[in-house]
Amino acid sequence: MKHKAKAVILGSNYFIGLSVIRCLGANGVYTVAMDYAKENTYASKSRYLKEQRIIPHYRHEEEAALRELIDYAERQEAKPVLFPCGDPYVEFVDRHLDVLRGYYLLNMTDQGFWSSVMDKAFLHKLAARHGVLVPETAHPSEPDFEATVADRIGFPCIVKPADSASFVSIFRVKMFKCFDLAELRASIAKAEEAGMDVVAQRIVPGFDDQMYTYDAYVNQSGKVTHWMTCRKLRQYPINFGASTFTRQQHVPELNAIGAPFLEAIGYRGFAEIEFKRDAGNGRFYLIEVNARTTTLNVLLRKCGINFPMLAYAELTGGEIGTNAVTRDTGIVFNYLYEDILSARAYIRAKQLSRGQVLRSYFVRQAPAIWSVRDPAPGFHFLLMLLRKAKRRLTG
Repeated sequence: MKHKAKAVILGSNYFIGLSVIRCLGANGVYTVAMDYAKENTYASKSRYLKEQRIIPHYRHEEEAALRELIDYAERQEAKPVLFPCGDPYVEFVDRHLDVLRGYYLLNMTDQGFWSSVMDKAFLHKLAARHGVLVPETAHPSEPDFEATVADRIGFPCIVKPADSASFVSIFRVKMFKCFDLAELRASIAKAEEAGMDVVAQRIVPGFDDQMYTYDAYVNQSGKVTHWMTCRKLRQYPINFGASTFTRQQHVPELNAIGAPFLEAIGYRGFAEIEFKRDAGNGRFYLIEVNARTTTLNVLLRKCGINFPMLAYAELTGGEIGTNAVTRDTGIVFNYLYEDILSARAYIRAKQLSRGQVLRSYFVRQAPAIWSVRDPAPGFHFLLMLLRKAKRRLTG
């Protein structure tokens, strides 16, 4: 093992964790997955994972989970590097950052900052303060809220949460789409009943392929050292969902917007800014910031930048240099399981044709889960889907 410090990955029940395990393990890093249950942890089957540990649930037994993380780190020869691979894990780490920094190596330095950036209302105010365009937004607590929505935002609009992860866990959608005042009132009431803080926001015009990402690494000196841009082609659920089919595409304008913003707000580590290009005026609007490794990580690595390894190298004292992908590689990220559902929905909605979908697959791809060099997670994921299908059929 050429690297002394271990890497602790929180969450191996999704392909984000799998991509981090592969990015690090393939480079000789000792990888440890920590999960609250073994069920559906298909990423733990990777040949690049050295160890899996089951710890208390980060939400239901928070103090016990924190104690387990600390106990593990105390037994190590060197401070491990900690990688939260989902928004709930990011929030958990952020709440205890001041304590965990005594035992783990992490990019972020200020407790609460990650959570603030993930809060949509706070982020949009922050972006506007730094001259970054954001869609027109109004909070239900504002005076003349309904008049503002009707006159300045317009219908249809969306009602979106400050905390996306909790909202999705309750409602199984990322936001509510409202076509009139009655639907707006009903959506806000539904969210408030669930204890969710929400805002109303203008829908930036344009098809789903007008969604772009700016993926960047900000070093501990506060400078963007590595970056590339990507363009979504399909997402699920369609129109307001997560990426299922995304192509790397060089858009230098996004770096001109994204790099100064991340540096100005004091960000550290990996960040993915999602933008939407307004089909009417051609300008880019900031939608959200993902303050963790994202679903596109496998694509980013295949295009030439291993972001988890950058974080590991810098935090353990290595030199990382600079790099940017400033050409179109044509490589496409594909989460095939959800992309099949996505493609079917686009076709049924007459937003894409069967021919467009079929032609899109004949490109070089970066699959979310499948890997010839590491096939076990793919087989276990398929087995998991078959078990779920059997339960639905027999239940």
